[in-house]
Amino acid sequence: MELVTSGFRFGEGYEPDQYERTELFYPLSSRLFRRSALRLPLRAAEHLIGLARLRRRRWDVLHVQWAPLPQVDGRALPTSGPAVMTAHDILPRRTRHKLDLWRRVYNRFDRVVVHSDHGRRRLLDEVGIEPERLRIIPHPVFPGATVRKDDGRTVLALGVIRPYKQIDHAIAACAASEATLLVAGDPTFPLEGRTDRPNTVWRLGYQSHAELEAALAEATVAVFPYRAEIDQSGALLRALGSGVPVVTYDVGGMAEPVRRFGAGAIVDPDDQHGLARALGELLDDTTRLDAARQGALRARSELTWDAGALEHLALYREIAGA
Repeated sequence: MELVTSGFRFGEGYEPDQYERTELFYPLSSRLFRRSALRLPLRAAEHLIGLARLRRRRWDVLHVQWAPLPQVDGRALPTSGPAVMTAHDILPRRTRHKLDLWRRVYNRFDRVVVHSDHGRRRLLDEVGIEPERLRIIPHPVFPGATVRKDDGRTVLALGVIRPYKQIDHAIAACAASEATLLVAGDPTFPLEGRTDRPNTVWRLGYQSHAELEAALAEATVAVFPYRAEIDQSGALLRALGSGVPVVTYDVGGMAEPVRRFGAGAIVDPDDQHGLARALGELLDDTTRLDAARQGALRARSELTWDAGALEHLALYREIAGA
């Protein structure tokens, strides 16, 4: 296996283990900028160069994880051989209304992988992808330490702080349920008027592995009051991987592992009163909280990377005729 990627902008990347890593994409913008908008024009130019380099490589199966420039990728991605794309975001926010564009992108591939039933339904109903070309492979859980150092009333908001994650909903819900909100992540927009809220602890910036582990150990529950802009959340799966129950809005496919494993509570989208009530009920009921923790551990034991790898290998063999 060869991973064709770019440099990691926020620290040291993982050392390859039984695969080859080639950083073809974004050699300058990934080194010169972090979250600055100044990197976008350079990144667009580098994207074209990366595609040209990719077209010169040989492979048995090509698996594409992102189409960051769908207007270009829908025509220029080299999919002459067996090819798969994973639809992490079914219809990304900036181009979600351009159904013809995304239909052209997805139709370049023999199979499209989604992480949830919700994602599959959207590709069927909104984009019009044929059902035989779709595969559901749940996103694996990110396993972490399951050490508990929480005080019984700490709610964690984990991950990059973006507008669609509605941190204000988490702040208000924790205030109503008399819980402490711990925010651990790198903000992408100004947080004026928020950082002085009582009962809210801010650990801002990119979180190292050790810092993530510390935040998860202190968390009683993790909260995800997102808008419907993504299908699945790596931060949610990271919480489950440390045995931390989740309270989430029912958007995208985010509620599916919580519902399947009984790993927390699910609230209607944008129901701030329901969010506060669900947090309070979970924090106040130790029996229910313990059951949700056991559900998180079941998700950790079943949604493994080995299981996901086997499903992908079967898919590769199917489209390659092996």
